[in-house]
Amino acid sequence: MIRVCVAGATGWTGRPVAAAVEAADDMELAAGVSRSDPASYSSVAEALDAVAVDVLVDYTHSAIVRENVLAALERRVNVVVGSSGLQAVDYDEIDALARKQQVGVVAAGNFSLTAALLLRCAVEVARHLEAWEVIDYASAGKPDAPSGTAREVAERLDEVRPPTVGVPVDETLGAREARGAAVSGTQVHSLRLPSFVVSTEIVFAAEGERLAIRHDAGETPAPYVAGTLLAVRAAPGRVGLTRGLDRLLD
Repeated sequence: MIRVCVAGATGWTGRPVAAAVEAADDMELAAGVSRSDPASYSSVAEALDAVAVDVLVDYTHSAIVRENVLAALERRVNVVVGSSGLQAVDYDEIDALARKQQVGVVAAGNFSLTAALLLRCAVEVARHLEAWEVIDYASAGKPDAPSGTAREVAERLDEVRPPTVGVPVDETLGAREARGAAVSGTQVHSLRLPSFVVSTEIVFAAEGERLAIRHDAGETPAPYVAGTLLAVRAAPGRVGLTRGLDRLLD
């Protein structure tokens, strides 16, 4: 039985994930963390010190996710990271500590199956097409940019090769900010507008043709639940950081 603590247990994604953990035959919801629910623990550290936990699932927000993950690793608890906002340097720190503590961390910008397939397809296309940019759409109230999904796409594409650029960004005439932000060598353009949840579009181009791959998240958290449970089952058998749900699909 995998004992699970869900941080953000009353949130948009955390609540259905906690319910799915309770319903799973091989899992036990050992604790929930929520600052808005008096029946839950108020911090990850408090919860992990109070009950025995095998895996922490974090669906909180960018301001506290690093603190939560490190608190779990210091206590030799495996982690599934569903919150965005972590930078490359944070992941390096997390990987090092997880290896030292001999526990596993599974982190994904998006835990839906279709988003994982977007990532896998993008990597394959980048092997054949040399130019691309990423458009990152999210709700008007999302505070971090780019989204975890867009950042993960850019970092994974960088493992294939850097994209070719017609005019280097630092040679742009006018406002260079209009060319977006360079994330792991890829130009990423983050839109924050009402009616979006999270959408990620990668536009590849070659002479005389283009290929666009896009993932759109719906208005419910249902797509993320199955992927999160897959990660919960996988994390205790790993050591160090695993980035991307697609890494668990083979």
